[in-house]
Amino acid sequence: MTGVDIDARIASLVARVETLEAEADIRRIQARYMFLCDTPCPEPGLADDAERIERIVDLYTDDAVWEGVGEYYDGQFGRAEGKQAIREHFQRFWGEKRDPALLLNAHYLTSEQIHVDGDRAEGQWIHMQPWLFDDGTALLRSSRLNNAFRKDNGRWRITRTRTENVFIAPLPTGFAESYPSSSVLMG
Repeated sequence: MTGVDIDARIASLVARVETLEAEADIRRIQARYMFLCDTPCPEPGLADDAERIERIVDLYTDDAVWEGVGEYYDGQFGRAEGKQAIREHFQRFWGEKRDPALLLNAHYLTSEQIHVDGDRAEGQWIHMQPWLFDDGTALLRSSRLNNAFRKDNGRWRITRTRTENVFIAPLPTGFAESYPSSSVLMG
């Protein structure tokens, strides 16, 4: 093997390792986003929903877009452009009293695909999410996610969250008989 072959092989290995590291970082960012959106929020040391929102917004680039698309989510979620609009989107979700009140939701991701191209990447997932309300009702949501990411000052961040409804299914009243009012696992 010549010096040129070795250099080319090392460069190829470095590129592969960088791609694997990017995929791992993106996977962690997407999982962290979902974790912070769970109710009750399992994040230790979180003072309130305002702090939760700031931790979510910190995952995004300044020019990021959050949008619901398709015949169901388009009208329900709309489009938020930039960190302040994304912050306001989440403030509407957690800042307004709802009846019935949401007691529990948990985000599950599956069918992951991450495609890295240098300092940019896209990821697709299918998402399942049970919702339990204080009146005993419950539903199961499923959506597709098509998100984009960019390396920003050496850190991967979300540049686009795009979600499209797959289905929403009502669950039987009293579907879940035991669930926590807060998370202690991560504390």
